[in-house]
Amino acid sequence: MATEQVLLVEARGSVEWVTLNRPESGNALNTKMVDALIAYFEGLREREDVRIGVLKANGRHFCVGLDLAAGAFDSQQRNPRNVWSVQRRIARIYLAMRKCPQPIICLVQGAACGGGFSLALASDIRIAGESAKMNAAYIKIGLTGCDMGSSYFLPRLVGTSVSSELLMTGRFIHATRALAVSLVSEVVPDDALESAAQGFIDDMLLTSPMGLRLTKDALNFSVDASSLEAAMAVEDRHQSLLALTDDAVEAGLSFFEKRKPQYQDQ
Repeated sequence: MATEQVLLVEARGSVEWVTLNRPESGNALNTKMVDALIAYFEGLREREDVRIGVLKANGRHFCVGLDLAAGAFDSQQRNPRNVWSVQRRIARIYLAMRKCPQPIICLVQGAACGGGFSLALASDIRIAGESAKMNAAYIKIGLTGCDMGSSYFLPRLVGTSVSSELLMTGRFIHATRALAVSLVSEVVPDDALESAAQGFIDDMLLTSPMGLRLTKDALNFSVDASSLEAAMAVEDRHQSLLALTDDAVEAGLSFFEKRKPQYQDQ
């Protein structure tokens, strides 16, 4: 796609690599990028041709957060109604990331601040480059540290103690510590981020397409399930449904025949 676009999408088979493309501004979220991310992730929900999404960025930084440059949102007058409208529109990005059935792998280099941090948090798997540093920058600009899902995602990923520290101070968490508290799955040299993602992609592509989608669905439900029984009820429905598919039969055959499965539901 053309280099002037704020969001680049490259299909590699059934995997789409989505690149934030405002490197000169640290990939700050301006109106155009917000709209592009909403359109992409909301549209992804109905696309069965895409099995996995990889979210990455051009340039030194992943995403430094909301573009606070003068005029970034000058079309919005500063009153409660318009500020609320902008707030809720940006929030649609993170809701769409969780609602789309495809796993999202996020590759973070440099700074991931505020809304950029939340892009990583809303993903399913995070891989950090050695230069990565992330923070909930909102509290640094006179707001609460809890924004764009940070108060929801962080405690579920790292617990309330580390979350309180990060949200109440706006401190950066760097790659090494992010790995230690299980915020990210791996830390690799910045230039090895894509190859690290490929390992996860290869494993996911060996699963049945419907099985992978329903795994994300069940995880989303179980994070907030009211009880063990409620979580297991969803698991039981999914497993019973999938057990009756031809892909489940193919998965079993390919295992015993020591070959890659050939799924019908591609």
